[in-house]
Amino acid sequence: MRVLARTPLTPDAITWFGFILTLGAAALIITEHLFAAGFVVLVAGFFDILDGALARRTGRVTPFGGVLDSTLDRLSDAVLLLAILVFFNGETWLVLLVFLAFVGSLLVSYIRARALNAGLESRRGIFTRSERVVVLALGLLLSHLANALVIALAVIVVFSFFTAGQRLFYAWRHQKSG
Repeated sequence: MRVLARTPLTPDAITWFGFILTLGAAALIITEHLFAAGFVVLVAGFFDILDGALARRTGRVTPFGGVLDSTLDRLSDAVLLLAILVFFNGETWLVLLVFLAFVGSLLVSYIRARALNAGLESRRGIFTRSERVVVLALGLLLSHLANALVIALAVIVVFSFFTAGQRLFYAWRHQKSG
């Protein structure tokens, strides 16, 4: 991080670079290069960690930087899941699985944002975006194994909805004790 902090790169530039990598991963999924896509998803996830760390290290944390990061995170999730929909070629139950993964992912982030906006604690939860990225990347990397991507999506669905429930509960409990 010390070396990166000495470069002219801004946290926002790193955020955009990670998003562009995600677009590349989506293209790889659509063209059925799932192993390569899994690798690119992991690299993009690394840049998602770097942007915030660089902002904190260099004192360039801004409200807009947080909004940009969150926005591009949601777009990244959507683009990857859309690419998986294309890859699955319209099989109804797989479309439903991808849809539920998308909704669960959005809910986890949305509940946190709404709770924080309301002054409530809601950062807790066992399955945040980092875990979703790792599970999706593993599903892509192991896609040569039977149903690895489907299993990864199912894990994302179950644990995202569980985490959304956790966050709602913690927000409710914080309200009652606050």
